[in-house]
Amino acid sequence: MNRFEKLLGGKKLAELRYLDGDIHVVSQGDYVICAVTQQPILLQDLKYWCVDRQEAYASAEVALQAVLKARAGE
Repeated sequence: MNRFEKLLGGKKLAELRYLDGDIHVVSQGDYVICAVTQQPILLQDLKYWCVDRQEAYASAEVALQAVLKARAGE
């Protein structure tokens, strides 16, 4: 059992493919991990992701941080 399963009561990590306006479930689960904060995001709460980088984000603010960081690195 990993640390997120302990926090989420035994829920399972999902594997997703992020599409424009949708997600495709590759491997069934209950949550994904935010690419920036490393916090778990329940699938029903997932609203922000990047198709190009295939990353999930916990909030709009965190997604903006990721975009600005990516732009600075280009």
